[in-house]
Amino acid sequence: MKSKDKGRKWMWWFLGSLVALQFYFVIELLTLLALFAAGFVALAAVGAAGTAMVYGLSAGWSLAARQAAPVWVAAQRGWAFVEELGLRPFRRPAAAR
Repeated sequence: MKSKDKGRKWMWWFLGSLVALQFYFVIELLTLLALFAAGFVALAAVGAAGTAMVYGLSAGWSLAARQAAPVWVAAQRGWAFVEELGLRPFRRPAAAR
């Protein structure tokens, strides 16, 4: 009877340790799942911030181009006028002859 009780005692210890190991592995897996979820949330936040930044830069560039268009047209006209003046022959004033 004594050896039977001793065997049962070791059997219960073994089963208890298996259950404890199962709980340990489940806790480890849940922790890993939480870490992966946090990592993916961080990646999504970086991606969303990058997308917002690119959108903001694009909108800012578009606004700047719209505001600078009249200045650009005036500069082109001025440059064309200067080129036209450069192509004309140079004539001295009548007093300098």
